[in-house]
Amino acid sequence: MVAFSAKDPRAAIGRSPDSLTLEERLNLIGKYVALEIYSPETTPLRRIEAIGDSVEQCLLTLKERGLDPMHFEFTRLPPPY
Repeated sequence: MVAFSAKDPRAAIGRSPDSLTLEERLNLIGKYVALEIYSPETTPLRRIEAIGDSVEQCLLTLKERGLDPMHFEFTRLPPPY
């Protein structure tokens, strides 16, 4: 498992939102994440591919990583409970 730091939420990139620990989820409340839009051709386990304080930050991260933002949906992480 990748070590997580509240100072570097990018450590959650590549992981399923469902696999985040309670502490990680609490540290990410209100952050936006980009998840690949599900289709039968893509893997059923959706992973966080970008994270930021805004959708715009997520878009920039996706573009920097060479990913097409049109294949992603953006959502704000709510509290875990």
